[in-house]
Amino acid sequence: MNKRLYKSNDNKMIDGVCAGIAEYFGIDPTLIRLGWVVFCALGGSGILAYIIAAIVIPRKPEC
Repeated sequence: MNKRLYKSNDNKMIDGVCAGIAEYFGIDPTLIRLGWVVFCALGGSGILAYIIAAIVIPRKPEC
């Protein structure tokens, strides 16, 4: 099976990055979002990482 990382079209808050990562790993998107908030609070580098991920990760194609 060919498994790829995409931004989510259905379960997105800002751009779908956290939901896409959660779909890829098969876990709840809320856990990824909480982890991202903690990552941002510990130095602020999470904001830059989110912006880079939003640019680099492609949108899931509509089927």
